Amino acid sequence: MKLTVKPLVANRPGEPTAVVERDAMADLGLESGDYVVLKGPADESAVAEVTARPSEEADERTIRLAPELAETLGVTAGETVSVEPADVGSAERVEIALPDDVDPDQALALSQRDALVGRVLSSGQTTTVSVAAEPGSSAPSRRVPIEIVDVEPSAYVCVEEWTSIVVAPEPASPSTVDDPERTASANTGVTYDEIGGLDDELERVREVIELPMRHPDLFDRLGVDPPTGVLLYGPPGTGKTLLARAMANEVGAHFQTLSGPEIVSKYYGESEERLRQVFEEAAANAPAIVFVDEIDAIAPKREDVGGDVERRIVAQLLSLLDGADDRGQVVVVGTTNRVDAVDPALRRPGRFDREIEVGVPDADERADILQIHARGVPLSDDVDLERYAESTHGFVGADLENLVRESAMCALRRVRSSSPGDADTELSIDRPEAVEIVDADVETALHGIEPSAMREVVVEGPDVGWADVGGLSEAKRTLREAVQWPLEYPDAFERVSLRPTTGILLSGPPGTGKTLLTRAVATEAQSNFISIKGPELVDKYVGESEKAVREIFGKARENAPAVLVFDEIDAIAGARGGSGESDVGERVVSQLLTELDGLEEFEDVVVIGTTNRPDRLDDALLRTGRFEREVSVGAPDQAARRDIFEIHLRDRPLASDVELDALAARTDGFVGADIDGLCRRAATAAVREYVEGETDGRDRRTDVRELELTNEHFERALEAADGTSPGESARRGEPIDPFDGGERGRE
Repeated sequence: MKLTVKPLVANRPGEPTAVVERDAMADLGLESGDYVVLKGPADESAVAEVTARPSEEADERTIRLAPELAETLGVTAGETVSVEPADVGSAERVEIALPDDVDPDQALALSQRDALVGRVLSSGQTTTVSVAAEPGSSAPSRRVPIEIVDVEPSAYVCVEEWTSIVVAPEPASPSTVDDPERTASANTGVTYDEIGGLDDELERVREVIELPMRHPDLFDRLGVDPPTGVLLYGPPGTGKTLLARAMANEVGAHFQTLSGPEIVSKYYGESEERLRQVFEEAAANAPAIVFVDEIDAIAPKREDVGGDVERRIVAQLLSLLDGADDRGQVVVVGTTNRVDAVDPALRRPGRFDREIEVGVPDADERADILQIHARGVPLSDDVDLERYAESTHGFVGADLENLVRESAMCALRRVRSSSPGDADTELSIDRPEAVEIVDADVETALHGIEPSAMREVVVEGPDVGWADVGGLSEAKRTLREAVQWPLEYPDAFERVSLRPTTGILLSGPPGTGKTLLTRAVATEAQSNFISIKGPELVDKYVGESEKAVREIFGKARENAPAVLVFDEIDAIAGARGGSGESDVGERVVSQLLTELDGLEEFEDVVVIGTTNRPDRLDDALLRTGRFEREVSVGAPDQAARRDIFEIHLRDRPLASDVELDALAARTDGFVGADIDGLCRRAATAAVREYVEGETDGRDRRTDVRELELTNEHFERALEAADGTSPGESARRGEPIDPFDGGERGRE
């Protein structure tokens, strides 16, 4: 049976190396634990024990292979292998051939013999074992290839504890023992199986690079020139360089790195000469990949640079790309996270034929990346990688790799702190294999890592849900419909051709919970939360404010799904046509209008504006397609006030004489911020009474476990609140009537 290969990314030592769907195993007459013969496209073969997994709803049947097994067969993801049942017996005798530099007695030490036990071997096969250093030596162990000369009694045998293992008198053939440097590079080279979350990008890159190198005759038959180059762009840490290196390793091409500082020279013409040498060396070692990392550093827009060197380098690079004779055999791969800074002459067909965005991974892609980086890492059973994939919004591949690394460091710190020896001395662990990463280590590491994709903007991972918002049922329902439903029920929106809401305006007095609502909806929708304060966008230089708006919307698109919140939006989007001396506000409003309904369409991005002065907003913002839904967040009624009291007091010890219904009835006109302040005053009064609990010189302080908030504490808080009058927070947002004879008018 022919099966399509998929990577087994979560494979660890001792776990299955080949996993087949149950339907395919039933057709082959196999059960978990049986052995099969696997043959690759170049007739490489291997025997493996198979394990069943649930069948996938797909057009093709698949087999998941561990990286080592896929390397033995010479296959990568997407290729096919032939699978047939194998008759495997217990090995009575196995004869092996060793390299010249390996002592037979050393190779057959107990640890190396145990490494062969349980393996399925066949004559002519080459495998590797770990050879330890000589006793007393500080050199690390090394892996050496061994050739299986003969096995008895059948073609495929499984090595048992009692199997006789002998060393052949002749050393292994030269073809078996690769060059040490080549072997090291092969072991450390990046493969497709080590790239997670970039399936679509990988497929598009393979079309441009791998296909012309492996099948140049197809392009000759079609009469077209193969592509010259591909430009990978996206935020830092998303895997652009990793993608290029994996491509070079899988194709077997010469990999030539082009670094900016190595090219630039102070002497006239030397920079161009070095650039030509790089391309000449690549042509001499074709097929080759010329990798230009951060291409914007050596090929910026010529009109934006003041020096002559950059212009000459760009011109030389253009000439080399146009004059390449070995099209398809020498491919240029450029990477950048500032694609708009690259000279536009490079970004046309015939030079960089294809531009591929390597974006921020979503939850499923983050799960794949975590599985890859956690491969071989001893994780405790309580570590749920799927849960961390859901909660790591804005994390790119480099961040997730750092998360696994920092989790391991946290585990080492934990073990070190529990070690009986001195912390400054060498750490001694009786059983290193018992050290593993627990869930608390991952949580600790997660708090110390900032997502790279949103480092330039104010981003938070809010932990506020709908249960933390009291009242405001209408506002919560509107936000659910506008933000949560398009993400949870996209099929329903597509069925009725309904475009999700782009913008929502929350208006109401201060302290009513507008910002709290935005945090809650971001948490419930499992979206990134980007909060922008109006004054942060204003800059004294012309064009900088508009640029800041463009960058913020660009970050939101890159990190979708995202909730982009403009707090106090009236500060930057006031009505145009005023008599102000500066037109910065008008230009910012124009940029906002362009971003909200411009040519670049939003996808999984919702913009929320909050204000307590909706009358000051520009009218153009409030039409359909921009901030098309306005939600009024007013003062809560009595039932809502009771809910707010319950939320703010749920973690505080209350005495039996405290009645929330009575408090809600007595706080007419209070908003959420006022109720929060009232609860804080009551808690402060309780702490003050506890600290100052002395009478007649004797300490009458009660046990802290008996400390409670009583009705008397709330009475004191209400008396203190009378000084500012109920609902003062809400009325601070109202315009003051200078003709009012009351106290506020006199103010």
